[in-house]
This record gives sequence, structure tokens and C-alpha cells, in this order.
Amino acid sequence: MRIREYTLYMAWIVAVVATLGSLYFSEVLEYIPCELCWYQRILMYPLSIILGIAVFKGDTSIKKYVLPLSIFGGCISIFHYMEQKVPGFSAIRPCKYGVPCNVDYINWLGFITIPFLALIAFTLITIMMILTKSSSSK
Repeated sequence: MRIREYTLYMAWIVAVVATLGSLYFSEVLEYIPCELCWYQRILMYPLSIILGIAVFKGDTSIKKYVLPLSIFGGCISIFHYMEQKVPGFSAIRPCKYGVPCNVDYINWLGFITIPFLALIAFTLITIMMILTKSSSSK
């Protein structure tokens, strides 16, 4: 399957686009990140660097380091999205400082929010890492 040759590169592109997108929202549009947004950034930003180095070196063994970050980041994104979209869910763990986590800075098509975009990015990275051929199978 030819797509498996490019999964590492595609995961890196997704991480870079997600990183640049989050910086655009906060630095250009001046949306202040909430607590859960910061946790998602903490997990996404290193993926841009780790995957970039892996692409440069052709190191597919990096997936054992990337998968925990992308899966955990996806879980935080799901939780954050539910706080925004499920009535009463934000009462479970309300954000205590700064911007409330249930604020929708964007709401495209009635369901696309910033945590949803992060969830898509983490999910794509996870799928790409699962599909990546390991170094030993070359």
C-alpha cells in the first residue's frame, strides 16, 4: 500500500498545521486559550518537532513516542469538546482560572470548534502513526 510510505510525513504536516493554527487563533485573532487548550498545546507542539526530526531522519520507530502524546491529546480534546457541546457537562470540572473552557470562540457549521479541530488533528496523527511501517519491517 503506497500511502504507508508517506504516513510519517503526513502526520508531521498535520502537527505543523495544528500548531500554526493554534498560534493563529491566539496571536493573530487574540483568542485567549483556556486551561484545556493549554494542555492540548502542550501535547501538540512537541509533535511538530518530534515528527519533523523523524521525517528528516526517516525514523519510523518514533511512533512509540508519538502515539501516547496523540492519544492523550485526543482524549483531552474529546473532554473539552463535550464541555462545549453537552449541556451540563462543564459542571463536572469547571475551569477555575482565566477563560472558561466551555467558551466557543468559533462555531463553524454549528459543531466545528477549536477543540474539535484539535481532536481531528490528534486523530489523524494517531491513524498515521498506526499505519506507519515500523523500521524493522523495511
